[in-house]
Amino acid sequence: MADIRAKVSSFGKALSGMVMPNIGAFIAWGFLTALFIDTGWLPNAQLSELVGPTLKFLIPVMIAGQGGQNVAGQRGRVIGSIAVMGAIIGSEYTMLMGAMLMGPLAGFIIKKWDEFADTWKPAGLEMLIDNFSLGILGMLLMIAGYYGVGPFMGAILVVLQAGVEVLVNARLLPLLAVFIEPAKVLFLNNAIGNGVFVPIATEQAKTAGQSIMYMLESNPGPGLGVLLAYCLFCKDVSTKQSAPGAVIIHFLGGIHEIYFPYVLMNPKVIIAPIVGNIVSILIFTIFGLGLVGPASPGSIIAFLAMAPQGKAIMILLGVLAGAAVSFLIASPIVRTADVSDLASAQAAVSSMKAGGTSAENASAGFGDKIIFACDAGMGSSAMGATRFRNRIKLDRPDLIVEHASVDEVPADASIVVVQANLAARAQKSAPHAQFVVINNFLSDPNLDKLYNSLVSAAAAAGVGETDQDALVQKIETPTQPSIAIDRAGIKLGCPSVSKEEAIRASGELLMAHGAVDASYIDAMFERERVQSVYMGMGVAIPHGTNEAKDSVKKTCVTLHQYPNGVDWGEEKAYLVFGIAGAGGEHLQVLANVARALEDEEVVERMRTTTDVDWLLQILS
Repeated sequence: MADIRAKVSSFGKALSGMVMPNIGAFIAWGFLTALFIDTGWLPNAQLSELVGPTLKFLIPVMIAGQGGQNVAGQRGRVIGSIAVMGAIIGSEYTMLMGAMLMGPLAGFIIKKWDEFADTWKPAGLEMLIDNFSLGILGMLLMIAGYYGVGPFMGAILVVLQAGVEVLVNARLLPLLAVFIEPAKVLFLNNAIGNGVFVPIATEQAKTAGQSIMYMLESNPGPGLGVLLAYCLFCKDVSTKQSAPGAVIIHFLGGIHEIYFPYVLMNPKVIIAPIVGNIVSILIFTIFGLGLVGPASPGSIIAFLAMAPQGKAIMILLGVLAGAAVSFLIASPIVRTADVSDLASAQAAVSSMKAGGTSAENASAGFGDKIIFACDAGMGSSAMGATRFRNRIKLDRPDLIVEHASVDEVPADASIVVVQANLAARAQKSAPHAQFVVINNFLSDPNLDKLYNSLVSAAAAAGVGETDQDALVQKIETPTQPSIAIDRAGIKLGCPSVSKEEAIRASGELLMAHGAVDASYIDAMFERERVQSVYMGMGVAIPHGTNEAKDSVKKTCVTLHQYPNGVDWGEEKAYLVFGIAGAGGEHLQVLANVARALEDEEVVERMRTTTDVDWLLQILS
């Protein structure tokens, strides 16, 4: 079940990655419809002529271009935009679903072509080959879209619309809330919202001027009721105090994710938004209500902005009715529930939102790329990637294990390993990757689960059984220029101090080596504030943020040994490596540290040794 949810969530993220960047175009079209068509607020025959072409051509081209770009960058954007024109012209229906298919497909094809062409393109003819291949492949895809994708997607849309009509005529549409609300809490809303409801609603709005389908998933009323119940009746003071702020973010800001942890901490509460949304949809159905465009984000402001002329009050009443029913059902559940851990629920939400992939269900195909991501991409993630690469390369020599900043995760990453409070930033860089959320990069249970999952999958598929040496040689990270820790950079037998004092000591020793200026120490404290630099196994690596690169004068690595340990949150750090990285010169030291940590006896000796020469040998 978890694997299915992860796959559906990944599919939903792919759809969202095409639609959400272009939601402004939907809103512009919605306002054109609400204002200027015959039944609009300001009817205007000339301006109403913009409505049809915007919907038929502009929006599908933008979606397909975005889908192509997500797969293959700039060339993917161009070929995706070309390819979808065939589907648009080949069908009388709006090709939103066609765009969601043609864009990524075109991007995939041009990406594979480019990989093939790079093996034989003659020097000096690259631009000629690139431009002609893009044009020819785009033309072929356009023709395929005209004869195949357009008619096929049109037929699917007809079937879906017929199904909706059956539900509406039978007064069964409200029952969709039974599936919608749990799906939202599991972050499957993008799959049903952007993948199904928005295309159907857009086609309905093109002919009827409005559609109830825009309202099913984005209704803020049910979530509002849940949050109000926590505001008034939750036993836990901190959770109760957090709920009013969540009300504002959810109802006015339209960020529905804010109420998901409140449901997850007491799962029985899910009954409340289900019934609340049933009531809202029933009211919308009885009074023939709908929106002229998507309410994104799903705030009450967006709802009313997309309301047809003269129907805003009834739509507001439908939303508030759903909120009232949700509140009445949630209140006794919240009042009698045992106090739950909101922080744990929020962490679960962060994990699901970051990719919805549990470590034991993460999968990687032959030659896929695994990225360890941290704030700057130069310290903790580098060590974590090295350690994991050394661990898995004999079992999965085909995998590429690298590190990166959370803001610069490569688009072709298959799996991203990241700490929980940086997951949202990393997800923006690689929205289609699987995410494994951890606490530290060296000794986290989720890393063990990820390793076991990848090795088990490889054994079943026969990966890693042939030509291992050649594959390892092919995919190993190129050796970076190395720099060793010098004798003056190692301080042994240091008395225990506070975490803050240990970070400052590392920064001052880096300054003494002429590696950084004073501002770098402030950046080291900021890095610890954003995300702990404790790595696990008694090791911490204080370093600056990505923004502090200008403060680095040269690469330097230092070591403070604290035999009795430094309290680092709930852990103790015995080895504190200060890092200032210019380029990748410090990475070899981190690789050596990671390699040393494979042997528990070596780690234990490093914590207490007085032999500087031995340490220099281990770290060089």
